Amino acid sequence: METTTEGAAGTASAAGLRRRPVQRRSAERYERILTVCAELLDEVGFAGLTTTAVAKRAEVPIGTVYQFFADKSALVHALAARNLQTFLDRLAHCFEQMPPASVADVVETAVDEFVDMRRTMPGFGVLDFGAGSKWSEADPRDLYVLDDSVENNAAVARQLRLLTPFLASSDAGEEQVELALRVTLEAADAVLQLAFRSDPDGDPALIQECKRLLIAYLGRYYVG
Repeated sequence: METTTEGAAGTASAAGLRRRPVQRRSAERYERILTVCAELLDEVGFAGLTTTAVAKRAEVPIGTVYQFFADKSALVHALAARNLQTFLDRLAHCFEQMPPASVADVVETAVDEFVDMRRTMPGFGVLDFGAGSKWSEADPRDLYVLDDSVENNAAVARQLRLLTPFLASSDAGEEQVELALRVTLEAADAVLQLAFRSDPDGDPALIQECKRLLIAYLGRYYVG
């Protein structure tokens, strides 16, 4: 099965992102800045994050940070978009290696990849795709980290739809499937947050219950 994704970076909010690097050295600095941002989010959280600290650890002049990002929020928004693209790329690779034969296969793969990223990727537990971040409560604009026009989970649902052509609705068509994916994301976000509050590595029982919930809900949309 051939899967494609419309780069998540392409759907990210343009607000605050001054320019995307083209040359290799600039691209490497850009990625290093985002990686350092992720590390610092783990250490000090969003409130303690500063562009000065990012520049110092990344070993770049503060002006280099501002060449790419207007402010701290723009930097974090770009990191959220990179997180989403990483997740989508991992899913696409899994689906290409072993095409899902059931909705259970889709859910198992998606949840396992998300949980692994939560356990191993710096900053992902604080930010993920911007959807469940605590700092969004302080600034409503942060509910639109990935796309200026829709909330974060709706933007993620649009991207996931490109990876799930085997999902279909006999009732309301494409819009209904996208809505179902958004509901799935909201439910998964809530249960997985609970799993990681209960256990730093994610409570296995809650992770399994999350899978059961999503499989039961999405099962009616699968057309193999």
